[in-house]
Amino acid sequence: MLEAAGPDPELDPEDLVHFSVGDLPSRGYGVMGEIRRQGKLCDVTLKVFLLGQGAGLDDLRGPFQLLFCFRDLVDEAKDYHLMPERRRPLLAFKTRPRCCTSIAGLIYAVGGLNSAANFYAGDSLNVVEVFDPVANHWEKCQPMTTARSRVGVAVVNGLLYAIGGYDGQWRLSTVEVYNPETDSWSRAGSMNSKRSAMGTVVLDGQIYVCGGYDGTSSLNSVEAYSPETDKWTSVTPMSSNRSAAGVTVFEGRIFVSGGHDGLQIFNSVEYYNPHTASWHSVASMSNKRCRHGAASLGSKLFVCGGYDGSAFLSVAEVYNSASDQWYLLVPMNTRRSRVSLVTTGGRLYAVGGYDGQSNLSSVEMYDPESNRWTFVAPMVCHEGGVGVGCVPLMAI
Repeated sequence: MLEAAGPDPELDPEDLVHFSVGDLPSRGYGVMGEIRRQGKLCDVTLKVFLLGQGAGLDDLRGPFQLLFCFRDLVDEAKDYHLMPERRRPLLAFKTRPRCCTSIAGLIYAVGGLNSAANFYAGDSLNVVEVFDPVANHWEKCQPMTTARSRVGVAVVNGLLYAIGGYDGQWRLSTVEVYNPETDSWSRAGSMNSKRSAMGTVVLDGQIYVCGGYDGTSSLNSVEAYSPETDKWTSVTPMSSNRSAAGVTVFEGRIFVSGGHDGLQIFNSVEYYNPHTASWHSVASMSNKRCRHGAASLGSKLFVCGGYDGSAFLSVAEVYNSASDQWYLLVPMNTRRSRVSLVTTGGRLYAVGGYDGQSNLSSVEMYDPESNRWTFVAPMVCHEGGVGVGCVPLMAI
């Protein structure tokens, strides 16, 4: 039989690992799992010594085949890392980047208005900064090539897209893309329509922009962008013209809440089903609101803050699709219009905004487990409304 002994948890390359025949598969998977957990390629030699009598070839054939499988996995990983010119032929599920959803990603604040600006005026910014929720720290990044306020932001395949917006003179249709690895911006295909204050989401690898304002009127038009073709295509329009609406992906559909059409502020909510290319209404929010934040977390859809036509709001609501009802949530600590809401690491982050008197650099975090909002580090380069996107940490 084979003597069983536990492997060193640090996986020293010269470790001697003893396994029993019956325990070999599970212990072997433990070794390979530890290699992946440490996130580094190491040279692991599994040395198996036959101790005593009674272990025939039939007993050992299965376990040794498993060892050969592990050897092949390590060899494949070596090829991928040591021969970058062969990576494309080696592409497979094992080498595809995957999101580590249990770890908080990095939150980017993009564009907005300058710090001296009041609610109605001010210069648009090209400034970008990034927040690390673990370190509770903001850091300045490479600025955009174009100043953009009321900008749409989306993240696809680890790249951050800044879409449309207002440069202080014109509504924009242009798009630029930020690569966090190189801290640099490049151009992407422009939208078919210029727009600011639109909702921007990612669904099934495509970017959708919903509604917004083109400098003349609020829009009901919707466009979808394919990163593969670098092209925008028109999608079924919403049932209502909506600018400054809250937009998020929830249960595989695009939900659009509130907003305004230039004459009235809505509490109505509609969703887009990509499989039928159609829009449908659901229960209205308790409060009408525009310039609010919207995001989904777990099995719930959240909206918070905004403006109802007479007051700036700290009120938050949560939608339950099973009952098609909205429920009040504990309010934020601060009234926030033009607030951006983003989720990462199982928490909600309400970033910036305007409280009716001042533009805000402050940020609040909502923890569903404690049902509390708490302040985290404020932005260092922005005050007021910003576009926000979260770039997840990737695991190989």
